[in-house]
Amino acid sequence: MSKHTGQLSHEHHTAEDRLLTVAEIAAKLRVDQTTVRRWIKHGTLEAVSLPHVGKRQSYRVKTSTFGKILAV
Repeated sequence: MSKHTGQLSHEHHTAEDRLLTVAEIAAKLRVDQTTVRRWIKHGTLEAVSLPHVGKRQSYRVKTSTFGKILAV
């Protein structure tokens, strides 16, 4: 928020700040979404947990984190 106007500032985010969904990660790696969720639950893939709504927990993975696993 801006101190003077009380409005949210529009910061420019880099590609590394972008958050990828479980479906996007699965598609890029050609694996099932269940596999990606398993990696997250076991700590193999670092992810951000979103507020839980419904049956399934929602996660997002930073592009920079995804890039690191591709570099291995």
